[in-house]
Amino acid sequence: MLRIKSKYKIAKRLGSAIFEQTQTQKFALSEARAKRPRHGGRGASDYNRQLLEKQRLRFTFGLKERELYNYAKHAITAPKPSQALHAMLEMRADSIVYRTGIAPTRRAARQLVSHGHITINGTRTTTPSYRLKKGDVLVVREGSRGSPLFAHLAEGEGKETFRTVPQWLSFDPALLKVEILREPTYGAAETPLDYSTVFEFYSR
Repeated sequence: MLRIKSKYKIAKRLGSAIFEQTQTQKFALSEARAKRPRHGGRGASDYNRQLLEKQRLRFTFGLKERELYNYAKHAITAPKPSQALHAMLEMRADSIVYRTGIAPTRRAARQLVSHGHITINGTRTTTPSYRLKKGDVLVVREGSRGSPLFAHLAEGEGKETFRTVPQWLSFDPALLKVEILREPTYGAAETPLDYSTVFEFYSR
């Protein structure tokens, strides 16, 4: 698992959207002040721009450098590299657990999967990077539903506890069951991450 020492320090450099803890109005204001142009400042180099976007993507999904490199290396050979990389990352088991709100953060989602609380097509998995495909079914293991890890779901019953679930997923909150309807579609307007810049970085 990727270990992060200072999320606030990293978010000031890469943007507040990469961590749940930094998505607050107070942090947004401090971020805006930090980005004010300074007299005599110069624009960032292409390398710096590419590096920042690569780091933004890596921290958003909680990936180690080697993991992201391998994903990018595989995706670049696809007819639509950005779409391929987007699908690889979003269809990870931990990403799906996070996207549905079963876990409050991506880090918590990785822990839920790695500790064996999730089954895929009826089989228990402990691999957060497990890539699901169309037709697969992910469920919180019945023996785990009474765990304090899921207390936030019981406390929020009847409220807007869960996130807005992407249209490519079908989610049953009562059963904590997710079905993959199709692959997610990448669109720059919906996804704030610029995958093409990441490919530029690894193509140097």
